[in-house]
Amino acid sequence: MSVHRSTVEAPSNIAFIKYWGAVDLARAIPLNRSISMTLSRCVSVTTVEHDSGSTMDEVWLASDNGDLQAAPSAFATRVMAHVDRLRSWARSRCPDRGFGAFRVATHNSFPASAGIASSASGFCALTLATVRSLELDEDLEAGELSVLVRRSGSGSAARSVFGGFVEWPVDTDHHAARQIATAAHWELCDLIALVDLGAKEVSSLDGHRRATTSPHFDRRQQLLDARLHGVREAISQRSLARLGPLIEEDAIELHLIAMSSLPPIFYWAPATMRVLEQVRRLRADGVGAYATLDAGANVHVICEPGDERDVAQALGELEGVHDVLRDRVGSGPRALDGEGPTVREAGNAKDLEASMEQADSTRGRAPDQPDHHAGDNRPHPRSARRDLLAEGGL
Repeated sequence: MSVHRSTVEAPSNIAFIKYWGAVDLARAIPLNRSISMTLSRCVSVTTVEHDSGSTMDEVWLASDNGDLQAAPSAFATRVMAHVDRLRSWARSRCPDRGFGAFRVATHNSFPASAGIASSASGFCALTLATVRSLELDEDLEAGELSVLVRRSGSGSAARSVFGGFVEWPVDTDHHAARQIATAAHWELCDLIALVDLGAKEVSSLDGHRRATTSPHFDRRQQLLDARLHGVREAISQRSLARLGPLIEEDAIELHLIAMSSLPPIFYWAPATMRVLEQVRRLRADGVGAYATLDAGANVHVICEPGDERDVAQALGELEGVHDVLRDRVGSGPRALDGEGPTVREAGNAKDLEASMEQADSTRGRAPDQPDHHAGDNRPHPRSARRDLLAEGGL
């Protein structure tokens, strides 16, 4: 029997060009490419413990004060579906090895299901921590890891594997992501105006399912190649004046498609409009600030560091803005249980995608595959952010 534990901190990201609509939603294969900026402060921290001698999986949520509470059933089911996928993938690589059970604890530094890509940071952290707990991370490089992360069903999570500025997918074979510029290339800020602290009523997954029913969907697809090219060039040139109008245009189109889907989806709140109006006023006063929104009511305002303070103050004064999260471009995931980078560049993602397909085709209850359990509703203390499962008998 062996027990290995790993803790990974993975960031959220904000899409400049959105992923909206899928060829295969279960496998997170999108209908269009997307480009995003990886964040640094909106993160998920996930600890995964692999116990080869155990027979019961567990999923916990870590609270801000350090307690562990049993994860809601729907959340635990989705987490363990991906852990099962990773367990099957690991078994395909090491068929003679037993894989026992996994204990998972996770915590977000920001509101979940509110249009800040919590699934991206969450599934990225879960995947990397699980692979590290299996001691299989040494053979994997960044492109391969993005494929593993994507198979969670969260396409945006594939982008969170990398820091800086990221494009996904970069080909039609294995649908991996790649970094197009480092965080050091361009220091941009993302000020997130929180106008709705609750979970959105219609999930992003449901939004993807409805997207193609909008009469505006096909027109956006026709415009995307030129828009993607413009965003790549704006990032390369570090030109906010060129980038800003493109990201605002794409964000409005995503919500236009959502509002005209069948049935329609209305993500915005009244304060969403106040924030968008304030951003326009800031620009009229000479401040470089541009707005974008993912699937939710909260607004991301992109600016450069010299304008960060003024923009944050202007957003915080608005009626209906509960808080302003001040984030900026980040360098990507990091392991909290050891030294060295969590991911490496390059890699044979095509071979990994094939192994995932094989693992999916053979998934099912294997002799060493345990039952799942979403905790037992008892709070457990944790000793430090570096290990969410520390103490409490877990």
